[in-house]
Amino acid sequence: MLSSINFWMCLAGMIYLVAGAFIFRKEVASARGWDRLISLDSIFIAVSLAVFAPEHFGGPMHVSDAVPSWMPAHLFWAYFVGCALFAAATSLTARKFERLSSTLLGLMFFLFVCMMHIPFVVAHPTNRFGWAYALRDLSFCAGAWALAGVHSRATAGQQSKWLISFGRIVIGIAAIFFAAEHFLHPEFAPGFPLELMTPSWVLFPRVWGYLTGAILLGAGIGLSLNKESRIAATSIGALMTGLTLFLYVPAWILAHGGTTPEIMDAINYVFDTLLYAGAALALASALPRNRAHGRDSGRSSQVPKCEGPGAPKIVPR
Repeated sequence: MLSSINFWMCLAGMIYLVAGAFIFRKEVASARGWDRLISLDSIFIAVSLAVFAPEHFGGPMHVSDAVPSWMPAHLFWAYFVGCALFAAATSLTARKFERLSSTLLGLMFFLFVCMMHIPFVVAHPTNRFGWAYALRDLSFCAGAWALAGVHSRATAGQQSKWLISFGRIVIGIAAIFFAAEHFLHPEFAPGFPLELMTPSWVLFPRVWGYLTGAILLGAGIGLSLNKESRIAATSIGALMTGLTLFLYVPAWILAHGGTTPEIMDAINYVFDTLLYAGAALALASALPRNRAHGRDSGRSSQVPKCEGPGAPKIVPR
């Protein structure tokens, strides 16, 4: 049954999806080939953030439990993060203050990693899910900072290069880790190697696990070595987009007869995966492409663009 919090999460996502599709319609229509998918990066990120934001308002007693115990005013931070997610989603959709919003968004994810995930991993080093959550949120940080790098080219060229390089290396290393997890545990749902098992209605579930692992491994190696890195980042984005549409959205639909927590988990898996797709595509938009006569520098920050959240659950899961 759809609860009020699930309703508001879905409504927020729908509003930002419609707004983003309208605002970016000309750029998406004019793009060709894989660039059309890459041009959806900000829409994917903004819609995902908008979906996660109401969770911090409608279920704050649950979300606030993830705030580190040494921090005061747990409810304040739950609401603050919800406001920050809405603000970032609005900025990316309206194409206003994108450099500032993507920089702060990346900083928020980086703080999640430092304050929640790293302490958990240190305390439980053999827990593979702890590592997966940490690298997931670090990948979100990397995608946001790659987007900030796009908007920093005109005014801070060196800073832009560092931000994009950070995004490339982090997403590459994370993809290699996720690939290893898929090879070791192919029975789990492809995408992020978290706790969800592949649904029983999926044919040949292990095959999809191994295939996802192979794509992530190849892309991760390419990004880490900076070889065909734009293609590598695009392949991760395309993979996660496909998994969102053909695995997690149907699973979400089938969960609608279940309990509120089951529906919320299904929603979280849909938009976690979509956010990862957006992060990878944002990196792809920032990376240079090979041309027959030299290289271009990726998306220009001076041309209108489609620019462009651990187990603790203050972050969307």
